[in-house]
Amino acid sequence: MDFSLVTGLSETAVSSKRYLSGIAKMFYDEGAAAEMLKEGDSLVYEFYELGVPEEAGEIAFGASITYPGKVGKEFFMTKGHFHTVLETAEVYYCLSGEGGMIFENPEGDVSFEEFRPGVAVYVPRRYAHRSVNTGDAPLVTFFAFRGDAGHDYGTIETKGYRKLVVEAAGGGYELIDNPKWKGE
Repeated sequence: MDFSLVTGLSETAVSSKRYLSGIAKMFYDEGAAAEMLKEGDSLVYEFYELGVPEEAGEIAFGASITYPGKVGKEFFMTKGHFHTVLETAEVYYCLSGEGGMIFENPEGDVSFEEFRPGVAVYVPRRYAHRSVNTGDAPLVTFFAFRGDAGHDYGTIETKGYRKLVVEAAGGGYELIDNPKWKGE
């Protein structure tokens, strides 16, 4: 394994990789995703967890690398999740790259916080969250949360996020309504 992007991460870290084929339906432009897949199955992101016991009183932590790229105009992103224990907060610290964290709660409050090296982003309890790479280099973050929090990916897979992060006309990014969002 190449840990050069995540300095100081233990060689015992467990790596999970997410390729475009596994998350293509999460992008609003599924046609663009299908075209990209004809050229190959891009690695969109990976994360490393340090194997802390999934118990109350423990702190789970690791690192995430979201690679640069876009599907249509939508930037590469992580799948995103709520925590199974909904009352769980999480913190991310940007080691390198640029992008942001989009998060929303079940009541519909949506926020976006930018990442750049040295910036920490706090995800409040009850918020689903997803990293988005808006730059040209890998977005590398360190994360930590309570050990027994768990992950609920199913809600996001089913409903999506209310907002998407896409390339703005003239460069940069903007948040737009997700035409595929399946609300209550």
